[in-house]
Amino acid sequence: MGLALNLFSGYALCLLVLLPSALCGSYNPYTRSRAAFYGSPDGLGTPSGSCGYGDYGRTVNYGVVAAASKKLYRNGAGCALAIRTLRQKWSECGGDRPRRGDRTDFILSPRGFAKLALPNKVSELKKYGVVDIEYQRVSCQYPGHNIAFMVQEQSRYPDYLAIVITYKGGQEHVIALELLQGRQWVPLKNVYGAVWDISNPPRTPLTLRFQLSGTMGWYITRDVIPSYWRPGILTTQTFSCPRSTSTSS
Repeated sequence: MGLALNLFSGYALCLLVLLPSALCGSYNPYTRSRAAFYGSPDGLGTPSGSCGYGDYGRTVNYGVVAAASKKLYRNGAGCALAIRTLRQKWSECGGDRPRRGDRTDFILSPRGFAKLALPNKVSELKKYGVVDIEYQRVSCQYPGHNIAFMVQEQSRYPDYLAIVITYKGGQEHVIALELLQGRQWVPLKNVYGAVWDISNPPRTPLTLRFQLSGTMGWYITRDVIPSYWRPGILTTQTFSCPRSTSTSS
């Protein structure tokens, strides 16, 4: 049976993408865990997640997404985490049904949960509600871009700009984000999840730079957001090699 939304207690409603894509690779081992699913009339994701993706989080990856436990969310560092093929280990041969508990790391969208089932076995799998799985975190790269920024729906042109990082290639996460204003780099605040904001940004095409965990220097994306931005704009770009290590130039 479907699980009620109150099962999200202790979980971060973040966008976690389930990807079997050949564009993804990893040397990480598989980890044992459990997965459940939440109710959704259309089978898609939720717009009210802790990463700040809004309606974008409902349909990205065709709705094959999940909420993650706090240990994977990591105060937003786990937003847009890519997982290779969650493999359910449930068997029709009997045995005790798994129960939701400390090892339930994922609450999947209905479409995501259905991906765990064998052909024509979706309804039977859903009766269990919770299944044992193995998962692996992967690093993905898509042709033509390795980072994506979206103007968050709460932005108000021209006074308030909130940016959501919806995708970044590799396994590192963004730990600092700055905007070029004149000749100075101005820091954005990480308000929650993958959302960074600033008041009164310049009315020119916006150049951003960011730092990644475990790396030195800054990565630059030039003119990545248009001068007349509006909520919902999504831009993708490759980024250059690290440049300066200072916070101003």
